[in-house]
Amino acid sequence: MNKTQIEKFFAALQAANPQPTSELHWRNPFELLAAVMLSAQATDASVNRATPALFAAAPTPQDMVALGVAGIETHIKSIGLYRNKARHLHAACQQLIERHGGQVPRTRESLEALPGVGRKTANVILNVAFGEPTMAVDTHVFRVSCRTGLAPGKTPLAVEQRLLARVPEKYLQHAHHWLILHGRYICQARQPRCWQCPVADCCDYKDKTKAPAHTA
Repeated sequence: MNKTQIEKFFAALQAANPQPTSELHWRNPFELLAAVMLSAQATDASVNRATPALFAAAPTPQDMVALGVAGIETHIKSIGLYRNKARHLHAACQQLIERHGGQVPRTRESLEALPGVGRKTANVILNVAFGEPTMAVDTHVFRVSCRTGLAPGKTPLAVEQRLLARVPEKYLQHAHHWLILHGRYICQARQPRCWQCPVADCCDYKDKTKAPAHTA
């Protein structure tokens, strides 16, 4: 994908969805941090079903610590890997209190120092909560970037760095959301829906799929 195609690619995604947002439900940076931590290897929908009761019981890091690991588990049992996630969330909240006055930090270094928070989660927080032009590379972003020729790479970090170098600055703020949503609903893993794709003419993927035949 060349520069002209990249510009056309993001212009089309922007035209279709001018203000993309996370599909996780959150009201403040702390809720976003907790939701993103819980969403690892889980669907946003499953997280959104669990978090209303969790946030009602523990709306602050102090409340989450007071709830305890077992208390957190009771609210998130429907989410995959809930035991590990409960431990990480509880420990992260303790660190928020001890090191950051109960506030979510605004630097990558401080975010990645939190238990259970890796580079992708830190990028989501920096971008969504604080407006930084970061690129969170999840499975959807990785797949779309490699399949289309937008920013191919062997690792999420390699794809992230290439995206930051190749995506025009005016699109960086929302680029990772466009790519996530495109991968979730159009450029799907098993069978990309090329016949519905608004950017198919910009894409390097050679084995484009056709609309399935409808039988009577």
